Amino acid sequence: MRMNKTVLLFLLGAVIAPFLAACSQAPVRVQNGPDASVSQEVVQGLAQVRAPSAYHLQPGDLLEIQVFMEDDMQRTLRVSGGGSVTFPLVGNVPVAGYTVAEAEDQLANALKTYLKNPQVSILIKEYGNKTVYVLGQVSKPAAIQIPPEKELTVLEAITSVGGFTDVAATSKVRVLRMEGGRQKALDVDVTQITKQGNKAMDIPLQPGDVVFVPQSMF
Repeated sequence: MRMNKTVLLFLLGAVIAPFLAACSQAPVRVQNGPDASVSQEVVQGLAQVRAPSAYHLQPGDLLEIQVFMEDDMQRTLRVSGGGSVTFPLVGNVPVAGYTVAEAEDQLANALKTYLKNPQVSILIKEYGNKTVYVLGQVSKPAAIQIPPEKELTVLEAITSVGGFTDVAATSKVRVLRMEGGRQKALDVDVTQITKQGNKAMDIPLQPGDVVFVPQSMF
């Protein structure tokens, strides 16, 4: 999956974000301030887990499909769990695993039986694959997906990549998020979740979030 515009904007903001501030119970907005060592680690981590250059359609993606000069065939369709869309005249057409251009060719070829030289355009209106990034002092830094129809919390995300390393600052986890075109950071003290049962700290993640676990200073 190609790194989207939100993540690219985040990278610009990451250079000036202070990632080692003390944790708080409530989300806080990042203030300007350099922290070159940590921001560089975030940038390097994102580079390691970034997806292929061309996005391949996935089940759950919402597509707007148009056929040139065939206005009555315009459809907004979600890719099924089986990886196909159901389109007029041709029925089920597999599109999952294809790039947008390849899916356009796939559908156009199916329509050739019924239309002369069909020209198909596909726009992704909503991504079904919702990626978050878990970086820093975790066993296996990675890009992971938010499950369909289910929340993914900070602790669940960290657990899914093998948990913390021995030098992780578990009380200073940060969720980096773009919101309203501005970068925000939400502090999460995981020790309060695991040792004190404070489930309110285990916030649900949003697509594009970066969970960053810094190294302990002690």
